[in-house]
Formats: sequence, C-alpha cells, structure tokens
Amino acid sequence: MDGFASFFAKVALAFEHGGFWMYPILVFQIFSLAIIVERAYALFVRRRTNQGFFLHGLEDLIRRGELGKVIHLSESGAPRSPIARAVLSGAQVAAHFGGRNEIQGKMDEVLLHENAQLDRRVPFLAMLGNVATLTGLLGTITGMIKSFAAVAFANPVEKAALLSQGISQAMNCTAYGLIVAIPALLGYAILQNRVNLLAEDLNQSALKVFNWLSYNFDPVTLRNDLNRRAAGLGTKARGGTDGAASGGKAAEGGDLVCGGAEGTDLVCGGAEGGDLEVRA
Repeated sequence: MDGFASFFAKVALAFEHGGFWMYPILVFQIFSLAIIVERAYALFVRRRTNQGFFLHGLEDLIRRGELGKVIHLSESGAPRSPIARAVLSGAQVAAHFGGRNEIQGKMDEVLLHENAQLDRRVPFLAMLGNVATLTGLLGTITGMIKSFAAVAFANPVEKAALLSQGISQAMNCTAYGLIVAIPALLGYAILQNRVNLLAEDLNQSALKVFNWLSYNFDPVTLRNDLNRRAAGLGTKARGGTDGAASGGKAAEGGDLVCGGAEGTDLVCGGAEGGDLEVRA
C-alpha cells in the first residue's frame, strides 16, 4: 500500500509541476487506453482468423445445388461470423437466379461493411499518439517561455527558483506526452496488423464462395437461356405457319404451296387429294 501511495503522490506532484497542459494529455491517454482495450477484445477475442473453417462442407452442398441448406447454415452462423453473412447474401441471390454480377454485388456490399467494422476507431490511436507528443511539446515551449519571462523581471534571489520551476514544467509535459504517445502508437501498429490479417482472411474466404456459386450457377443459366430461345423459336414457327396458311391458295384436287420465313421450318397440310410442297 505504501508503494501505491508513494507512486500516486509522485504523479500528483508531476501534474502540479507540469502545469495546465498535463490535463489535456491525460484526456488523450484515457481515450487511447479505452480504444486499445475495446479493439483488442473485438479483434483478438471476438474475431478469429481462419474464416475458411466455416466453409467446410459448403462446397459439396453448392455443387449439389442444395442452396436451401447453405442458406440455413449461413443464417445460423450469421450472428457471430462475418463470412457467414457474406455467404448468406450470395446464396440468397443465387437461389433466385440473380446472376453472377448480382451475386458479386451483394457479397461485396457485405464485405465492405465488415471491413469497415474491423478498422473503425483504430486510426484514432495514431492521431492521439501524435497529438499527445505535440501537446507535450507545447507544454515544454510554454514552460520555457514562462521561466525566461520570470527570470527577466525577478529579483536575483528568486531567479534560480523561477527558472527551475519553468524547466520542471517543460520537462514534465514532454515526458508525459511521450508516455502517452508510445503505447498509443504501439497499439495502433499491433491492431492495424490484426485488422489486415482478418480482412485478407475474410476476403479470400468470400472469394472461394463466390467462385463456387458462380461456377455452379453457369450451367443453370445456360439451360434457362436455351429454354427461352427454344420457346421463342416455337412461337415464331407457329406464327409463320398461320400466316402462310391464310395466304396460300388451295383448290379441291389442287396443290397447296406454303412459303415460310427464311430460317424457319414450316409444316403445312395440303388439300384433300392434292400435293403438298413445303418451302423453307
């Protein structure tokens, strides 16, 4: 207990000698420590690397076309896993045949949000460290100005005491500014490195899922396009048949000649007892 009491007594004495600028530096220290603690918990405890662990088994489900199961697994993991939220957005679009561009757009939207959540408040540490250093320097300058101004107009007996008091204020502000800045800048470097690792892991895992969804979406899209084209050709053929039948000339016992559009197959029925000629 005596050690703690002595420590706090020295801190209080340093604040008294340091002057006004010690208190803004104290505010910067409180904010920087709060950010370090909060971001360290969020990035090292709540967020884990190896986001690809969630993807185990999803590739087989996607290749089999069981997107309903993929969506169910993603919904169950979405509250605690950012990659699950990205997979959920992409699988929902793929289940409704939204196309590769729409899948990529939805997944990118989630990734941008998640990466922004990783990086928030971390850049403030660099700012707080630099501002604390500059504030300590400002306290140093004001202390030196105060000491020299006091010496210029003081009695010779008081000059030494006033000069030492100003120098003490200058040195205390400088020291305290560095004490705040060094941990803040170290915390910024460590946390920023962690942010980069988590962002790279998240983006790589999301890219794997996008490739799986895209490669398995292409055959389905191709079949849908072929079906639509076949339906369109069938409609054109029926229209050409009706038009040619109405424009043809047929007589009992005569020949029926039908003219179809170029590139369209036409099937006509001839009159009773007549010949049938088909022109494509």
